[in-house]
Amino acid sequence: MRMTSIVSVAYAALIIAIGVPGAPAAAHGIGETVTPHFSQPIPNIPGKSLVAVVVEYAPGGASLPHVHANSAFILGYVLSGEIVSQVNDEPSRVYQPGESFYETPGSRHVVSRNASNSKPAKLLAVFVINSDEKELTISVDQESRSKK
Repeated sequence: MRMTSIVSVAYAALIIAIGVPGAPAAAHGIGETVTPHFSQPIPNIPGKSLVAVVVEYAPGGASLPHVHANSAFILGYVLSGEIVSQVNDEPSRVYQPGESFYETPGSRHVVSRNASNSKPAKLLAVFVINSDEKELTISVDQESRSKK
């Protein structure tokens, strides 16, 4: 098997793993690691689940522009470091540890990155999502291709 084929297969496996709650840690940006942390149906809201992932950014790390599952309401909570985030057409903002932001269903996460080039950063992303959703995160590039 050629090296480019092996790299392509490995990259595809990482993309698939990100969207599967309970999957092992994966990365889809540069210097970004996403680790599933919690997934549980919400007993008093039939068809909805609560899913949490920890997103770690190496110094200078960033996510690719992305959207989330159509049903996803997301709370992002900064655990350490500083995170730059921009959702939809809102201005970008730097969030400190203990600060949070949210994304409503259908939002585009245009910027999500570590504000520092020398220190790591970490955030907890908590999703309220339809239990049957298969992918949590879809790159904007992948979303564009699927609409064609």
